[in-house]
Amino acid sequence: MTDRSVEIVTFGCRANQYESAMMRRLLADSPGDARRPVFLLNACTVTGLAERKARQAARRIRRDHPEAAIVLIGCLADAVQGGLTRFDEADLLAGNAWKTRADVVVARVRSGERGMLPAIEPAPLADERSAGDPHRIRAFLKIQDGCARACTYCRTTQVRGAPRSKPIDAIAAETESLLATGFPEIVLTGIDLAQYDPPVGRLADLVHRLLSIDELSRLRLASINPSGLTDPLIEAWASDSRACPHVHIPLQSGNDDVLHAMARGYTVAEVLDRIAAVGAAIPDATFGADLIVGFPGETDEAFADTCRVVDEVGFANLHVFRFSPRPGTVAATLPDPVSPSVARHRIETLDRRWRDRRRVLLDNRVGTTHHVLVEERRGDEWRGYTSDYLYVHFASSQEIPVGSIRPVRVVAIAENHLEGTIDD
Repeated sequence: MTDRSVEIVTFGCRANQYESAMMRRLLADSPGDARRPVFLLNACTVTGLAERKARQAARRIRRDHPEAAIVLIGCLADAVQGGLTRFDEADLLAGNAWKTRADVVVARVRSGERGMLPAIEPAPLADERSAGDPHRIRAFLKIQDGCARACTYCRTTQVRGAPRSKPIDAIAAETESLLATGFPEIVLTGIDLAQYDPPVGRLADLVHRLLSIDELSRLRLASINPSGLTDPLIEAWASDSRACPHVHIPLQSGNDDVLHAMARGYTVAEVLDRIAAVGAAIPDATFGADLIVGFPGETDEAFADTCRVVDEVGFANLHVFRFSPRPGTVAATLPDPVSPSVARHRIETLDRRWRDRRRVLLDNRVGTTHHVLVEERRGDEWRGYTSDYLYVHFASSQEIPVGSIRPVRVVAIAENHLEGTIDD
């Protein structure tokens, strides 16, 4: 970034990471001002922990860089504007719609403007372009924003607005630009990919279009709700080995009563049906999931149902969160709260169950060869991910460029990764 007097600090989801890269691109040609550095905090409001991290970062910046201006931008700023929370640590606050005008935001804070910038209409998603994060191997490409689900625990509809989708032609052009920059893997992301609905085409059509680009080495889907796992999408994904055979589902619970209280809009049986459909079309596919533990009304029996789903599916990766009541959401007012100690115990139990079940998945990989995207080197060891999103450490007598894809034979498993050796 040309303007080294602006630093962007990112919290939260892949959409935020994409938007930070987009803002860096916007600021690349902006004039710097070393006398008044600016810190843009691209912050999240999904959980109380996310907010605390942003506040701690702002206080640390204020202590270490007293001359700097601090801007809070994104979901947390929108939550402040909506009266859902407070954030007194920033000089200027700007909602998500200002991210496409980050250069204007920086100019305004440098001119001395303080407080909350007024709400504005978001720019069309077709206007959003990212050059990718030069510190990452894979590039996130945001194709969708906003959400209409209104899950009872979530602030997304309050801070991201209604669903919007980027046109397929714009995504294809952005993909080609990212590939020309040198990114070997493109990750399609959004607030809810299942709600991707451009004026022309659907998600399956987008996948076919991107897989027609010869320069594309890997295409990956970020988290997608089960309703988005349509038969046409699964068929498109199964048609080309460059489409990474890993599906991450924000499951949230393995119990129908809890899912109903969350207003998730699906049953456990429907999720398992979609997982089975993916497995039938892509036999080597792996799965990941997000789960919320300790949701109000989650009984021991409901938690046991979640454990059974984890046992049945055998997730390759699992993100487990303790329920965080967010003021302004329906879930914050629900009866029958789960005590923090019980929630912590359930998280520990779920983690043990998942690790035991994942061990079977990893054991089955020993003796097989997989293509690994090399992400870093540590001494004489290289590290990276297979296309089905398993983490691999491997040794080689060759000099292997970071960002290349190499065949690796798995020879052993460790606690959190596979061990391998280059297979020529």
